[in-house]
Amino acid sequence: MKPSSLSPWRAYFALAVGVICIGTSAIFVKIANVPGLVSAFYRVLFAGIALFSLYLFRRKKRLPSPPDLGWIVLGSLFFALDLALWNTSILLTSAAVSTLLANNSPLWVGLGAMLLFRERLSQKYWLGLTIALTGMVLIVGGKAVQELRFNTGDLLAIATSFCYAGYMLVTQKARSRMDTLTLNTFTMLACTLLLLPANLFSSQMLTGFSLRTWLALVGLGLVPQFVGWLVINYAMGHLPAARVSVTLLGQVLVTAILGFLLLRESPSLADIAGGLLVLAGIYLVNQQGKT
Repeated sequence: MKPSSLSPWRAYFALAVGVICIGTSAIFVKIANVPGLVSAFYRVLFAGIALFSLYLFRRKKRLPSPPDLGWIVLGSLFFALDLALWNTSILLTSAAVSTLLANNSPLWVGLGAMLLFRERLSQKYWLGLTIALTGMVLIVGGKAVQELRFNTGDLLAIATSFCYAGYMLVTQKARSRMDTLTLNTFTMLACTLLLLPANLFSSQMLTGFSLRTWLALVGLGLVPQFVGWLVINYAMGHLPAARVSVTLLGQVLVTAILGFLLLRESPSLADIAGGLLVLAGIYLVNQQGKT
């Protein structure tokens, strides 16, 4: 669908707000300081409550068809794994590095589209993939050399990017036949139903937190997941998708700045150099198909 040309400044403002909102995700997880499964559950629970409230007030309510519901459940499984792995990685490495490595999904989406949907990939994609992989090796390998061990948090963040790529590949099947609010609402509800038993079976503590932790968990669900992605989805309806996808990389910068100001996290030279390579690689991947 061709992006609307109406009020582009509103779309850019919405995109900027969205980038700032999703850039707070790792900070809220750090402040909450609870196991990744727990923070993932409350993120989708609070976001799901807010989305479902909007859905109920909608005049024309649309229920997903059985085939679409199947895609939603499968996509929700990938998204639940994505959140659980990423929230765990944030507690084991810096917020900025975890956010950076978890946002490598465009690399794997391209490979998945090639293998599953037989899409052709441009030279820019392969060049971007090579550059980004070099950056990841520099980040993870730098810690291995300095600390004589691989950083588990970094590896979990990379695994997160695979899960998020799976989520995007799966949900695009349902997205073409379903509006954003319906898709997001039922995805959050499905994620909640998946993550609740996962927490119970693993004997995670879901209550008894401090006020600081509860506020961070509520903020995690409402700021990045609910507000952030709602305004980003609005912007995507008015701006070219390629421009939006590249701009979303700004969340890494937002997280790095907030991590320094609020958590006193300072990236190493290897992190900075590797991060620049990863961002450059993802930028090229997002440019594939352009002349």
